[in-house]
Amino acid sequence: MLAKYELVEVKGGATTSLPTLINAITKGISLLFEIGRSVGSTMRRIFTNNFC
Repeated sequence: MLAKYELVEVKGGATTSLPTLINAITKGISLLFEIGRSVGSTMRRIFTNNFC
């Protein structure tokens, strides 16, 4: 069992999940950019009648 002075030194909780949250947000933003790029490319191909 940990003593009170040892419990003060324990680090964890919200501070350790912050990098995970930041990583999830950046991946979500990256995904939105990829979706936008795909939709834009598809629209350009439709309007220019350039199909493979």
